[in-house]
Amino acid sequence: MTWSEDDLPAEAKRYVMPSHFVESDSLEVQQFASSALRELPFDASPRDKAIRLFEAVRDDIRYDPYCFALDEESYRASRIARSEAAFCVPKAILLAACLRAAGIPAALGFADVRNHLNTPKLQELMGTDLFIYHGYVQLWLGSETYKVTPAFNIELCERFGVKPLVFDGYHDALFHEFDEKEQRHMEYVNDRGLYFDAPMTEFLEAFRETYPKLEAFNRKRISAGAKGYDPEFSKEAAS
Repeated sequence: MTWSEDDLPAEAKRYVMPSHFVESDSLEVQQFASSALRELPFDASPRDKAIRLFEAVRDDIRYDPYCFALDEESYRASRIARSEAAFCVPKAILLAACLRAAGIPAALGFADVRNHLNTPKLQELMGTDLFIYHGYVQLWLGSETYKVTPAFNIELCERFGVKPLVFDGYHDALFHEFDEKEQRHMEYVNDRGLYFDAPMTEFLEAFRETYPKLEAFNRKRISAGAKGYDPEFSKEAAS
């Protein structure tokens, strides 16, 4: 079941189509989405599908800010679907692709956020607590829109003492405003808007200019053959 064309506002209709990075028609994305939805009944509602896809991207691909690819092609959804870990931007791309594959309109959104619970190592590499181009997804369920970010898996949230984001199908699941001790965790300071496809050239240029030490760290890590999940980030969270 998908929403009929008549149910959708005009602005949403283009966001069901595949794009270069949001490869909703790729075999890898189709397989990831099918696996996530396999326990839902055949006639599951788009709302139930959206919730399950959000959970799958959130938890099946672990969050790791050090798994930062420096080439555009690594941000195609077909490649992200095979990843063990990723950070917010590729996870948002994959979720948008999975939602589109299920017939649910989904746009990519980007915002600059300030993270008050950064790890010392990551903040030293970044030189700031400002994360530019934090990735999120705006999806349409009929005429209603919801903004969600599937970045932090539940296991990592527990290690950081952060309340996990839960999408219930009726409310946004956009940011961890407070941790479990009700201390400020994350705030959005600049919304860069919605995109049909990921602006990867623009994003990678801004990343290199804003975080030269982190860019150099990742370049060295990649050249040494590092792939997949970096267990050191989880250790930082636990310390």
